[in-house]
Amino acid sequence: MSITFTKQTLINFCDLKKGDIIKTNHLHPLHHVTAKIMESPKQGKGVKQTILCEVHGSQLGLFDEIGSIYSKQVLLKLNADNKTWARVVHAA
Repeated sequence: MSITFTKQTLINFCDLKKGDIIKTNHLHPLHHVTAKIMESPKQGKGVKQTILCEVHGSQLGLFDEIGSIYSKQVLLKLNADNKTWARVVHAA
């Protein structure tokens, strides 16, 4: 099943907030794991390159832990309806 992304399902990285659920390729490049953002990526005047997340490594048979991940490894964000995912767009 392929996912089609329309304009409504895109979100800028700087619009992510603390508590958002995301999908990341932090632990494995081919398998995405769910994570919860623990701090806002927008700090002061700019956007951070790393964000603190609670990563659910148990989805891949690893440990669940809290740690920093690079912003480029954030791929998807769970929408408010808790059913659909929005693709995260990174600034150039």
